[in-house]
Amino acid sequence: MKRIWCILSLLLLWIPQVAYGAASNQAIHWGFKKAANEQPAEAGAEYDQLLAKYGAVYKGDPSSKTLYLTFDSGYENGNMPKILKVLKKEKVPATFFVTGHFLESQPELSKQIVKEGHIIGNHSWHHPDFTGESDAEIREELKKVKDRTKELTGQKTMKYLRPPRGTFSERTLKIAKEEGYTHVFWSLAYVDWNVNQQKGAQYAYDNIMKQIHPGCILLLHSVSKDNADALEKVIKDLKKKGYQFKSLDALK
Repeated sequence: MKRIWCILSLLLLWIPQVAYGAASNQAIHWGFKKAANEQPAEAGAEYDQLLAKYGAVYKGDPSSKTLYLTFDSGYENGNMPKILKVLKKEKVPATFFVTGHFLESQPELSKQIVKEGHIIGNHSWHHPDFTGESDAEIREELKKVKDRTKELTGQKTMKYLRPPRGTFSERTLKIAKEEGYTHVFWSLAYVDWNVNQQKGAQYAYDNIMKQIHPGCILLLHSVSKDNADALEKVIKDLKKKGYQFKSLDALK
């Protein structure tokens, strides 16, 4: 009996430690106070500390007029060729966060992205809410995109991850870091993903320009015709304002 009580006591001591040491899976939906008048967006101290703990980023140096252009590309809607043409013309690097669907349905565009000097990032294979997936399922989602990208394009490494749906938790941040990824959120976005509610190039231009700020990580969706139509003017006018575009590889 005494031995049983000793074992139970040890278990009681062990259980709280496990709970305390486990990363929370409380779902977080990425959000922030939007930038205005070229003053950087702010996610708040709590998010800043959590992201810093796992090496995640959502903006760069607020004292540098450097911009990081990223696209979420779940599927192709006829706009990618125009986007790539503009980027090539303006010599602007970008990162495209792709899903399995994009890779499987657009192998030639995937190859072109890498061939023209851009980065393919991981946006998961099936675009699930990671907080509802097991550790093993998350790792498999990431692995499939990484492996297929390498097979198709020859891109040897995959370092950047954007969580599908912008939903994450401390647990998913931890898993991604263990897999060698940097979570890349964003500090500029607008409702551009709804292909049935496109409002014209000027609408896209205005939304981007009013939120721009030094160190900005822009999130645009490549399915948006508005984005494709506005992109060249956005890039040219931002260059006139003294901004330069750099790859995520230059982000400190």
